[in-house]
Amino acid sequence: MKRLSQEKMVNIIKSSRIEKGITQEELSEKTGINRQMIGRLERKEYIPSIMQLEELAGVLAFEITSLFEDTEPMVYTAFRRSKMSPEEQKGVDHMFDMMMASKQQILLRKALHND
Repeated sequence: MKRLSQEKMVNIIKSSRIEKGITQEELSEKTGINRQMIGRLERKEYIPSIMQLEELAGVLAFEITSLFEDTEPMVYTAFRRSKMSPEEQKGVDHMFDMMMASKQQILLRKALHND
């Protein structure tokens, strides 16, 4: 299974921006992404939407597929007990991350379409 690697994404975006001599402000102007969000992205505090990722890839000339890595299958658990193994906790944490990313995408689409 392939999964978006936030670590790879941050490294590629930040190093590409620096190699091209582009400031965060200039990248903001070229992509339409708020400069503060670019700073948060580079600090691993923000994950861009698909549309934003496409803008970044276009300006910084990288392939979005290069941001993905192979991962082990995630283990998910039902909340049937109070103690979880580290592997189960990792699965639950991943599930919540996915839910939050989905919610962010929905809010972004609504804002984009003025719903």
